[in-house]
Order: sequence, then structure tokens, then C-alpha cells
Amino acid sequence: MLISCALGLDLKTLTVREKTTLQAFTSKVIAIDAYNAIYQFLAIIRGPEGMHLADSEGRVTSHLSGLFYRNINFLSLGIKPVYVFDGKPPSLKSAEIEHRKQIKRDATVKYEKALAAGNLEEARKYAQQTTSMRDTMVTDSKKILDLFGIPHIQAPSEGESTASNLTITGQAYAAASQDFDSILFGAKRLIRNFSNSGRRKLPNRNTYIEIVPEIINAQKTLSELKLTREQIVDVGILIGTDFNPDGFERIGPKTALKMIREHSRLEDIPQIQEQLTQIEYEQIRKIFLEPEVADVAEIKFEEVDYEGITKYLVEERSFSLDRVNMSLNRLKKALEKKSQTLEQWMGD
Repeated sequence: MLISCALGLDLKTLTVREKTTLQAFTSKVIAIDAYNAIYQFLAIIRGPEGMHLADSEGRVTSHLSGLFYRNINFLSLGIKPVYVFDGKPPSLKSAEIEHRKQIKRDATVKYEKALAAGNLEEARKYAQQTTSMRDTMVTDSKKILDLFGIPHIQAPSEGESTASNLTITGQAYAAASQDFDSILFGAKRLIRNFSNSGRRKLPNRNTYIEIVPEIINAQKTLSELKLTREQIVDVGILIGTDFNPDGFERIGPKTALKMIREHSRLEDIPQIQEQLTQIEYEQIRKIFLEPEVADVAEIKFEEVDYEGITKYLVEERSFSLDRVNMSLNRLKKALEKKSQTLEQWMGD
């Protein structure tokens, strides 16, 4: 079974975004949209021709590599990640899922042409657009998280809705995703570039940029826009969500904001009434405002199983023993240092 990648809602120009650092989230629980993070690893971590990294049996390991190194970084900094996995998508998402499959099919054709022409830069770019996640990758991901002692939650539907709800209940400080849907799902805070911060090469250019995390405070954004949460959901519907991907004709973020500020809700905007009859907007509102979420009684972190991680990655998935040991030793030292600091503080 293939699982489609999220493209997300275009709220970037409307949100109040502030640059931050990973260190700012030390000691905080961060609810990560698992599929979103794993897709980033699958898209970015590739060989020179754009192919995924693989083990001796040909099984993809790019996602495992991303989860291994990124979580070592998180835990070394004292960040407490919890991964939330998607469940069954709402039926209204089927058109968007089919659209994404077509994008991947088109990208596959372009990838093969670029590879045949010897254009590795182009090939790599199109290869990233063909990214798909299989059930086995989800199983792999949960296994490595278990070995790290990192909790993961199975959402009944959209992972973002459960991640966002954890910030509402106070069980997590923020939700982490590249997509802005978390704001519509009610996340108090959203972190972008959380799983992919660092130095990145720009496509088709010999230039590197530094990607830094940014945090969006939902209340600050709503206050700045002079909107309620219900109203920003209507703004999202006008622009286009995963549940009505085409949005409304000739309506971008700024026009959508102006319309909702002026008329307050979709039903009162005169010029969209004909289009509105063709969209199940009340059902879309309900998906965001009354989302189906996992009931999480407790988020529990366990000890890191260093031996188990080494055995799984090196013996089963063909990772380099030296690299795995080097990274795990760095984590051990970081955790020991934090433990000693805590003991000294409590002793004082």
C-alpha cells in the first residue's frame, strides 16, 4: 500500500512566523507529524542519481537514516519528541490523494528522461517528487522510535489533528509540521523546519542555504489578522485545503482574508455563492473544528536501547557500525552530561 504525501495549505503569507533554534525547545514535548517528517527524509536523503539509500537487500533506508540522526540531535538537546502517525484519511481527501498520485506519475516520467540524458541534477529534483511511503516504512519507523524510547501515537484520522490536540490539552508544547493545516486544527503553536533544519543545497545551483526552524503562535496570528479560529478555517477553505484542493477561482490568501474580514463567513460572501453550493464546506469545517483525535492518557518516554539500535541498523539494515557507534556515543555523552547537571542542581 502506498501512502500519499501532503502538499498542505497555503497560509504562509498570512501567518506571524518567528525564526527560532532547536535549542529553544529543550525540555519541551513536541508533537511531530510523523508522515510529514518521514516524507522529508525520503525526499532529501538520496544518492547522486536521486535514488533512495538502501540496505543489502534493496530495502529503502533513507527514512531510517533521517530518524536516526535527527532524533539523536533532538535527544542530545533535551528535546522530547513524540511522533503522531496518520490513520484513515477523511473521504473528502480522495480527490487530493488522486491528484498527488498523478504528480508522482508525471515526475517519474521526467526523472527517467533526465537520467537517460545524463542530467543528474534534474533527475534528483524529479526523483524527490516521486516520493511515496509504504506500509513497511511505517513499521520500520515505529521500530526505530521504540528502540530510542520515543513515544509514538496512532491517530484515528489526520495525524496533524491529534498532534494539534496535544498542544490544546497541554501534553505538548507545540506541533511540528511543514504544513499549515495544524493552525486550522487548533494547534497553539506550530514549528516549521523542525525535522529538516540545517544546511541544504538549492536545486540546479551550486549554492547552499541554512534552513532554520520557525515558530508560529496561533493566537498571535489570529490577533494580527483580526480573525477567530472559525474564520481562519473559512479563509483556508477559500484558498483550498486538502479537502477542497482547488479552492475558489481567483482567490488567493490576501483576497480570502479580505473577504472574511468583510463578510465574516462563507455563507455571507455574495460573489462565491454559486461555487459554494458545489463544495461540502460545512463538512470541511467540521473536519477542522471537531476533528477526530486519539485519546492520549499519558505520553511516556523510555530509556534508549543502544544495543538494540546498533543490532537493528548495522546487522539488519546495513548501516555503518562506525557511524552508528560514533553517533550513539555522542548521544550517551550528552545525556550523561545533562544527568550530572541535574544531579548537581538538585544537590544544591
